[in-house]
This record gives sequence, C-alpha cells and structure tokens, in this order.
Amino acid sequence: MSIKLGVLLSGSGTNLQAIIDRIAAGTLDATIELVVASRPDAYGIKRAQEAKLQTLTLSKEMYTDPLVADEIIATELRMHEVDYVIMAGYMRMVHEPILATFPNRVVNLHPALLPSFKGAHAIQDAYDYGVKVTGVTVHFADDKYDCGPIIAQQALVVEEGWTVDELEEHIHAIEHVLYPDTIQLLAEGRVRVRDNGTVEVS
Repeated sequence: MSIKLGVLLSGSGTNLQAIIDRIAAGTLDATIELVVASRPDAYGIKRAQEAKLQTLTLSKEMYTDPLVADEIIATELRMHEVDYVIMAGYMRMVHEPILATFPNRVVNLHPALLPSFKGAHAIQDAYDYGVKVTGVTVHFADDKYDCGPIIAQQALVVEEGWTVDELEEHIHAIEHVLYPDTIQLLAEGRVRVRDNGTVEVS
C-alpha cells in the first residue's frame, strides 16, 4: 500500500530528492504530503517546490519555544493525514507534540552506526577517531538525540587515505539508497517495534 509522508528538513534536501526520485521511478509506494523546513533559506524547500509539493517554512523565531513550534508542525502534519514523519537532515530535536501524535512513526537518518558517534558532527567525529568502519543508521526517533529503535543499518569500510569530504560523499551515497529502501519496508508493513524497544523487520 502507499503511505503518506511528511518530510522535515533543515538543509540542502538531498535525501528528500532521493525520496522524490524513487517515488517518481515507481520503486517507493509513498506520496509526500508536506515538506517542513526549519530555515527559510533551506535549499530543500526549492527542491520541494520544483516537485510541486506542499511546503511549510518556520523561522528561527518560531523555535523560541520548541514545543510551540512542534505543536504547529504536528497540527499541519495531522491536517495532511501523514502516516510517517521522515526527518531528512532536520537539525532540530522533535518533542512530545510530534512524538505523541506519531508514536513509532517518526523516522530519522543518522550518518554513523548508532550508538556510536551521536550528534550533529558524526562524520567528522568518526573520521577524527580513525574508525575503519562507519556507516548509516535509520531509526525511529524518540525524546533523546539519536536514540530510539534501530530499523536499518549499513556499514561502510573507510579506505586508507580518504579525506573527510570523501568519507562524507560515500556516506551520503548510502543514505540516498538506504533511506528510501527503509521507507519502502514501512510501506509494506514489514517493520514492527517489539515490546522491548527493538525492531523486527519481516
């Protein structure tokens, strides 16, 4: 079945574009009902507009009280009847108004193998640490940064001599495949959160 998505972003929107492209190619059973940007200058909004998607942009001032901002976002997502909230480079935490409205239906992408290298600088942190393997995690968001039940992970072997920019390029290449693939699993109803907080993928 096709699922309805709300996408939250803060930046260039390359993962949004990957989702748009997969839907257009017929390999992702989803529609994007609303794209929410936490910054008016986020390039992802341009991508959304070019794809003729509904958009909502919040200014920095709106986040003075994050709970109020999330209440606005949750209300809009509910009005658009979305099934899943997809965080695609959204650099703000989601709070109770969104999490309670969409329990186990807020999905985040993280550019490291959680629980390692949480936070906003995961690629740089992993590079600086000198890890030989890093990767990408897709997980359900909860009320803590980069926690919540893990749905999918893909490892990446870090080649000797790579710069941090090269590592970032390879991480993004994985994201652009893994994220739409994981959303397709959700569309097929193959993802279930167990009572112990882990995820079963059938």
